[in-house]
Amino acid sequence: MSHHFAGAGDVAGLPLKSTGSMRPIITELDNNKKGSIRTDVADLVLVKYKCSSNGVPVTQTNGSTLPLVPSTSKDAELGGYDPFDHRVVQHPTTDMETFIHLLKGSLGSGILAMPLAFMNAGLIFGLVATAIIGFVCTYCVHILVRSSHKLCRRMQVPALGFADVAEVAFLAGPPAFQKFSGLFRGLVNTFLTIDLLGCCCVYIVFVSQNLKQVVDSYFEAEMNIRWYMLILMPFIIAMNLIRNLKYLAPFSMIANFLVGICMSITFWYMFQDMPSTKTVDYIADWHKWPLFFGTAIFALEGIGVVMPLENNMKTPQHFIGCPSVLNFGMAIVVVLYSTVGLFGYLKYGKETKGSITLNLPTDELLAQSVKVMIAVAIFFTYSLQFYVPFEIIWKGTKHRFTSHPDFFEYLLRVILVVCTVGIAIAVPELGPVISLVGALCLSFLGLILPSCIDLVTTWEEPGLGKGYWRLWKNMIIIAFGILGLVTGVYSSMIDIFELFKH
Repeated sequence: MSHHFAGAGDVAGLPLKSTGSMRPIITELDNNKKGSIRTDVADLVLVKYKCSSNGVPVTQTNGSTLPLVPSTSKDAELGGYDPFDHRVVQHPTTDMETFIHLLKGSLGSGILAMPLAFMNAGLIFGLVATAIIGFVCTYCVHILVRSSHKLCRRMQVPALGFADVAEVAFLAGPPAFQKFSGLFRGLVNTFLTIDLLGCCCVYIVFVSQNLKQVVDSYFEAEMNIRWYMLILMPFIIAMNLIRNLKYLAPFSMIANFLVGICMSITFWYMFQDMPSTKTVDYIADWHKWPLFFGTAIFALEGIGVVMPLENNMKTPQHFIGCPSVLNFGMAIVVVLYSTVGLFGYLKYGKETKGSITLNLPTDELLAQSVKVMIAVAIFFTYSLQFYVPFEIIWKGTKHRFTSHPDFFEYLLRVILVVCTVGIAIAVPELGPVISLVGALCLSFLGLILPSCIDLVTTWEEPGLGKGYWRLWKNMIIIAFGILGLVTGVYSSMIDIFELFKH
């Protein structure tokens, strides 16, 4: 979907006729700002979503006398418009392909950190809490996608992205909320960027720790982990100067193949000589729970891939519901993460490290090969993870560099890579960084924001349901997300400060 946004002046004074459920665009001068024009909310919806989503160039709307803008009330939503019939996707994905993509998007490096999460929660509490967090995250995806469908019908557009859903929900909501539309769009893009760049920092630490363990074991080098990060930096920069995703696809295939082999070998080591459950805590100290929450939600939350997957489906009606692609996919994800967390913590107990691969034997060639392969796989994955946040930042800044755009694009790529390496050098530990990214970004994107969107989208429904159940339900999820965000960030920062002290 195009994100071009024409200013209010592009459609100022547009004389639209009102017919039926349609309404004219209302424009008026804002006396508080010289030369500024204040427009009706439908103006914004027209230019940004109605035209771009249906393939109508914005310039064609100038001077038109056609009533292009539907009412943003529920009348338009009930008018029979089916967004699925109007979607034009060049290569739509089947239910099975979407299911596979959902697994790939959710099964990242976070699964290797689940034993550490269980160490901060305890064996039994970790198992129960992982299931609860998985259920809540899945439910929040449900209400996000359902709100997207409702808004598509209301605005009569075929599809909306994640940031689009947040902005349109507030634009088409009650007047008191409309002024927050731009803020929430910006928050989505900001937290997505921080989350994905934070993952890039985690990847650098992950690769460096695994390589260091192998090199120290065979060469007795005992070199500081920060030197590994500096050595890796030129190679990471070179990889991220590739601008076309097509050329990154082979690296992704290699990474997926290596991850599959590494996970198989890791499971083989993990299930050997399993100790008694009495050797570990069933419930950890409560002050460690926020670290568990941050790590678990970092591992489980795949909110960033949801809307692109749903928007590209051949049968998007099958994405949510019961049964559905989302339910099956997230059930498998929760089971796999719980299994790795449960048995990984049971196997290594108090010695559990930030990645389960770091607990593998250092005197066996097979175990050491796992660390090398997983380091290579994560190194290749960095470029794909880096692609999305770079696109968000570049689209917001490229208008400032019209003289030499290619040069400044490459320069921005180098600067961002150097920044991620610098952060990794400053905090060369997996646990606190993973927990911080999960608690800060994914609490907002995966829990707080979908509930806010659901509330605003359904605000005009009578009573928000019997006994205001929707209001109370969303407020509980928002409170849970805020609690996890605040406590998770606080606990993670305490751990990071402790690292600096040492």
